[in-house]
Amino acid sequence: MKTEKFVIVLGLALLVFVPGIAEAQSMVILVRHAERADGGPSAGTGMTGAPADPLLSAAGKARADKLATMLAESGVKAIYTSEFHRTQDTGKPLAAKLGLTVTPVASSDVNVLVKKVKAEHPKDVVLIVGHSNTVPAAIKAFGGPDVKMADDEYTAIYIVSPATGAMTLIRY
Repeated sequence: MKTEKFVIVLGLALLVFVPGIAEAQSMVILVRHAERADGGPSAGTGMTGAPADPLLSAAGKARADKLATMLAESGVKAIYTSEFHRTQDTGKPLAAKLGLTVTPVASSDVNVLVKKVKAEHPKDVVLIVGHSNTVPAAIKAFGGPDVKMADDEYTAIYIVSPATGAMTLIRY
């Protein structure tokens, strides 16, 4: 039932973004990676003793599978992640469903990611899987509003129209 509601909301979001389709990506979908196996915050937040590149927890794997089911018919043509396992492993179930390859881009410079997406997929629907600090920066770089994301936020799907800067937030 939740998946059906998501598809309806996603369809409505696409209708809102239709005027911008001819000018840029029809939409960029951004999510934070799913839950980490170590339960800690993202790398670089000052947590001592945390592994630099933890894998997903069982809950994280289940969330990645749920995301793949939810986005399977969204028209995603490319999936970009950071260089870390947790982002790649969040995007891989959808990539497998769609026959795509996950493209890792260094998380150190969001502007490089945004330029790459715009250059390689100028009119496509693109999924970006990032971190609590890179997702808000990417939303802003695609013309969306300022967004705050907590270290324990795993349920948000941000849909941005780069042509208009309009953004929709969906929780799953």
